[in-house]
Amino acid sequence: MTNETVLRVELPGLRKLKSGKVREIFDLGDSLLFVASDRISAFDVVMPNGIPRKGEVLTQLSYFWFSQTESFQPNHLISHASDGLPEKLKPFAAQLERRSMIVKKAEPLAIECVVRGYLAGSGWKEYRQSQSVCGIQLPPGLKDSSELPERLFTPATKAETGHDENISFEQAAKIVGKEIAEKARAASLKIYNFARDYARKRGIIIADTKFEFGLLDGQLILIDEVLTPDSSRFWPADQYEPGKSQPSFDKQFVRDYLETLDWNKTAPGPLIPPEIVGKTTAKYLEAYERLTGRKLAN
Repeated sequence: MTNETVLRVELPGLRKLKSGKVREIFDLGDSLLFVASDRISAFDVVMPNGIPRKGEVLTQLSYFWFSQTESFQPNHLISHASDGLPEKLKPFAAQLERRSMIVKKAEPLAIECVVRGYLAGSGWKEYRQSQSVCGIQLPPGLKDSSELPERLFTPATKAETGHDENISFEQAAKIVGKEIAEKARAASLKIYNFARDYARKRGIIIADTKFEFGLLDGQLILIDEVLTPDSSRFWPADQYEPGKSQPSFDKQFVRDYLETLDWNKTAPGPLIPPEIVGKTTAKYLEAYERLTGRKLAN
């Protein structure tokens, strides 16, 4: 397979259930096919050009983390990274190679499960206004990118368009039920703590991350992607310096470029220049290599 950018995935004969900002979901009957494109969004706008190999990194890194955590957290995987495609998908191998996974059908929870270990993004913005994050009061004197005294579970609503909205744990419990909310909180913190310690040994700080869970036969399982540069803030540990925003292993190059433009952050997005695209691809690949200890094959 070449390293051309894969922006659209069409599989004639298979029913597409959903086309998200990045992923395409197809119905395989008793299972689902997830395919990660190379599309990239910023400020909730999908850009007209993508980041080559991004979908491969998201998929392969998710496979890696699902494997690392499956001993204590059940997940939705049916296929594994080393599995070949089933016969009916082999005609589409060029589109699916390294960027697809076959998963169980689960009922997704109607909340995002966010864990924050550091003060960044919307959390930092709220802290400056009210010394709190998602309504949770914090001590005074914290800086931009400060490590938090304890990890915070800060759920959010799911928005089909626009921004997800931060909500309190009590609000989350009203949406999904108290027992499920408590299980999702415990699972989120356990996975984050495991991944944070693992990544730190490999020179990456996981500042925060977003998990998705679903219910299958009454059991809470981890679904979607997990601990990728799209769902997490990854910072290089050797450059960490509280008091300012941090360099990161994600689409920060794209965001920083867009901030220099006279653009109102509504669709359509501007074309991303080749040098920004190249740097962003390199960062995604570096994150994969640092965390897994291996290069992603061409």
